[in-house]
Amino acid sequence: MRTKTDRAAHPFYRVGTGEPLVLLHGGTSSWHCWESVIPLLSGQHDVFAPNLPGHGGRPDLAGPYTISAVTDAVEKSMDNAGFDTAHIAGNSLGGWLAMELARRGRARSVVALSPAGAWRTDETRVPALFQSMRKQMRLAYPLVPLVMRSPALRRAAMRTICEHGDRVSARQAVRASRNALRCTAIRDYLPQVIATEYEPYGTLDTPVLIAWSGRDRMIPADRYAEGWRRWAPSATWRTLPDVGHVPMYDDPALVANTILEWTASAAR
Repeated sequence: MRTKTDRAAHPFYRVGTGEPLVLLHGGTSSWHCWESVIPLLSGQHDVFAPNLPGHGGRPDLAGPYTISAVTDAVEKSMDNAGFDTAHIAGNSLGGWLAMELARRGRARSVVALSPAGAWRTDETRVPALFQSMRKQMRLAYPLVPLVMRSPALRRAAMRTICEHGDRVSARQAVRASRNALRCTAIRDYLPQVIATEYEPYGTLDTPVLIAWSGRDRMIPADRYAEGWRRWAPSATWRTLPDVGHVPMYDDPALVANTILEWTASAAR
């Protein structure tokens, strides 16, 4: 078993034994969003959860923040971890990256949780929503530690990203807010990745599960899933009930079981 003791400060977390499993977070987040899920996975997998460039204190990319460049960075992290291939589970931006890793032959299986991408190149709603959320957090930041002590206020404050913010600890909620405000990649990430054309995935040899949150307010399935159905026609689809865009906050057990069922089926 391998682990990092100073988990809050370190740019990745690794623990467990078994087949390698890489967990990729979404935009403005960090590996900590998987914190409640990792203990449920580490008994069966060698779990590796890195921060993406420009997130969680990790330096930005040297060049433009494109999906291709971020995927390069994730591949390098996998190389450093000693993983030629691994099961990949990702949320939002992380789900999109998981699909890119499958395209490159680095994924044994993929679980994409409400994946970003596959949207129109004239998409404006998501960037506007991110900027509005960051503006509100910046104004409220001095009060965040106080506000997040209240389960009811946590639920209200985190409504865009999860359905049950009251289930998230005050510590996790404060960290999520700080990560979002300190994320340096967001200045380049949304404008550049949305304005770029990408090739569909066609029929991949990698088993792919796209699991969309049933109460996703950030990128709801009725508006954003159709693009993924065209991009990844061979994927299996599932709806995760009663969870928001970041389902790891709402129901860690549901997310862990979804991943474990898929990795087990891929290994057979």
